[in-house]
Amino acid sequence: MLLEVKHLTTEFHLKKGVVNAVDDVSFSVDKGEILAIVGESGSGKSVTSLSIMGLISPPGRIAKGEILFKGNDLTRLPLHELQKIRGDQISMIFQEPMTSLNPVQRIRDQIMESIMTHMKLTKEEALRRTVEMLDLVGIPSPEARANDYPHQMSGGMRQRVMIAMALSCRPELLIADEPTTALDVTIQAQILELLYSLREKLNMAVLLITHDLGVVAEAADRVVVMYCGKILEEADVKTLFTSPMHPYTVGLLESIPRLDDERERLSMIRGMVPNPLHMPPGCAFSDRCDRCMEKCRKHMPALVPVNGSKVRCFLYSEEVEEDRHE
Repeated sequence: MLLEVKHLTTEFHLKKGVVNAVDDVSFSVDKGEILAIVGESGSGKSVTSLSIMGLISPPGRIAKGEILFKGNDLTRLPLHELQKIRGDQISMIFQEPMTSLNPVQRIRDQIMESIMTHMKLTKEEALRRTVEMLDLVGIPSPEARANDYPHQMSGGMRQRVMIAMALSCRPELLIADEPTTALDVTIQAQILELLYSLREKLNMAVLLITHDLGVVAEAADRVVVMYCGKILEEADVKTLFTSPMHPYTVGLLESIPRLDDERERLSMIRGMVPNPLHMPPGCAFSDRCDRCMEKCRKHMPALVPVNGSKVRCFLYSEEVEEDRHE
């Protein structure tokens, strides 16, 4: 097991109260596996990735849980030890490359900085590796483009630069937070194909954070569905798309437009995501669920195994989450 997250809770202390952005989340990622975490904005998927990287800053904090990377709990490591792992063994691609790249530094300098921080290479060796990485991610004329500034590149090229930077030290785990957001469909497909091929070449695990189920279907091996900080369903990608269990997952899949769809209007999940400062006492999805029962409004169901998958719903279990911690 490469990465194992156990009962992770990340909270934000605000003036109006405490928000559990990630609430008792557990999952694992094996070597060479692509695990997708999917959900609406505010579901806690990005906070989960930042928690793994140790990038949660006040008013946020990891309240409890373990993040085991190759058996070592990252939450207990001192900062200098965590910094050795971050960018080297674990790398991250952030959502928007234009804000993640330094606009006044050349591309080569930004990638070389990461390489020279973690690897014992001379400046000349680091430059050669930079050009190799730019070539690996499909940037044409990499020697020349290494001298460019971020604004001289298209959105797709900048995203490739971010991937090159993240992969420059050959990490064992790559966290990709919405890697195809704001890119056109053709570039999205190229970036996904690139991630998939690099996984094959480097035997690298990928934690893919996205709200796009099309991206999930294209790239992932397994899927975790999050809503309001909790995992509602976990399954392999084929099972999730052919036999979804949780009503929220069903609603997400039914809202996807299809070429053979004869409906006049797309399906939609009614209602709104609840205010994180005023969460309902039971299941957070209860007010939006067409199959809601009375107990759903009073109790939180536990995440239980069902036919090789996991689901948090009273349609599949009578178990209540509070009982599990007794």
